[in-house]
Amino acid sequence: MSISFTWLGHSTFLFDLSGRQVITDPFLTDNPLGAMSADEVNPEVILVSHAHGDHVADVPGIAQRTGATIICNFEMGNYYLDNGMQEVVQVNPGGTFDAGFFSVRWTIAHHSSSFPDGTYGGQPNGYVITHAGKKLYFAGDTDLFLEMQLIGDMGIDAAFLPIGDHFTMGVEDSLRAIEFIRPQVVVPMHYNTFPPIMQDVAEWANRVNSLTDATPIVLDPGGSHTLT
Repeated sequence: MSISFTWLGHSTFLFDLSGRQVITDPFLTDNPLGAMSADEVNPEVILVSHAHGDHVADVPGIAQRTGATIICNFEMGNYYLDNGMQEVVQVNPGGTFDAGFFSVRWTIAHHSSSFPDGTYGGQPNGYVITHAGKKLYFAGDTDLFLEMQLIGDMGIDAAFLPIGDHFTMGVEDSLRAIEFIRPQVVVPMHYNTFPPIMQDVAEWANRVNSLTDATPIVLDPGGSHTLT
């Protein structure tokens, strides 16, 4: 039983859960940091936090090519079902879905959510993945919120947090989030893709080391890490 993940740029991670693959918020096509093409990934499950184009760009293409199950909120699920997707699971905050080789619990996030064509995408979300006795918190696009303390009470092994600022929380609030969540390791995302979200990630990692008990894991696009 093992967990590894590869950062493909922005908020897209390809998780290997004991040999089975799950992808988050697939944005590879037209992503200046995209480390793979959408045709190169073959996940069984696609987890989608919200409907913005930089999180859903490659959902339909990957789902149609691979037959992957899309797990998302209720409104997004309706959108995908109306647009020909067949393998869709709809979950809302507080709900948990058992996918067999992992479970995923939906959480709140503070952001907005609409598809590129303007269709309302429901409430934005994060989620907690459980596999092999470990819990991974993918925050999605969000501001800092106090209920992260409750997520921390779940015993989070790894947290994936946006640090880009402008559209999500930035460096300062990510440090507070780490205090609330108390993960063993923390991985930055949603930064440096576009000019408004540029950050000095090395400095962020230095501050995580200095000010928190978490270990920062900074990956170049295409880089991987295995949890121990």
